[in-house]
Amino acid sequence: MVPDLARVPGVLGRIVRRRYERLREAPLEPADVGAMPAVPSFYEALQAPGLSVIAEVKRKSPSEGVIADLDAAAVARAYARGGARAVSVLTEPDFFGGSSEDLRRVREAVGLPILRKDFVVHPQQIWEARALGASAVLLIVAVLGPLVEDYLREAEKAGLDALVEVHDEAEADLALAAGARIVGVNNRDLTSLAVDLETAPRVAAYLRARGYAGLLVAESGYSSAGELAMLRSHFDAVLIGSSLARQRDPEAGLRALLGF
Repeated sequence: MVPDLARVPGVLGRIVRRRYERLREAPLEPADVGAMPAVPSFYEALQAPGLSVIAEVKRKSPSEGVIADLDAAAVARAYARGGARAVSVLTEPDFFGGSSEDLRRVREAVGLPILRKDFVVHPQQIWEARALGASAVLLIVAVLGPLVEDYLREAEKAGLDALVEVHDEAEADLALAAGARIVGVNNRDLTSLAVDLETAPRVAAYLRARGYAGLLVAESGYSSAGELAMLRSHFDAVLIGSSLARQRDPEAGLRALLGF
């Protein structure tokens, strides 16, 4: 159940093919989810009243290079104090400077739900996420294509929520058909890395018009309280990465974005 990664274009294609190569170099061990401690619900955190912030632990990215030399646990604690309802932890090593150890440390540091932010190209990564203490995984429709429903079912077996990421209306249709309960609309085109803040509202309106009743998350490019205010009537949550990660005081930065 591995997607056809040769068809994934641009920067995203390079990332996911390298991710698969790493998995082949060091195969993951089977995980016994029954032996793992319970984790808080990502879905319930995003379902709470108001706009929920998913604050991201992020060291670098292909579009921006090095963002911050940070301590994952310390930053996660600052996010929790600042009002985040969930934490996203990048664990992709080659392009984003993340690691599984970052997720383990964040899980020990905070009681918030954790999204494992990575490029899932094999079902075993889902079980690894659960073993590391994640509450949710990222499933990118541009990567998984028609397999997104199979990966959603695998996440359910592992006891995880899934943030199903789309970039346009065609991908939104696939997420709908797969039965996604949480859909993230990414303003960043992962093939070119260009950001267009009109993408998330447009695709969100399309999803609602198609009868989607699940949770909606806006992703990428947000850096001001005004931008977040414009999301409140359309979205349940927003994922904020670079603009928070580069803050010298992440707690104060998040409070400013939330307006308190």
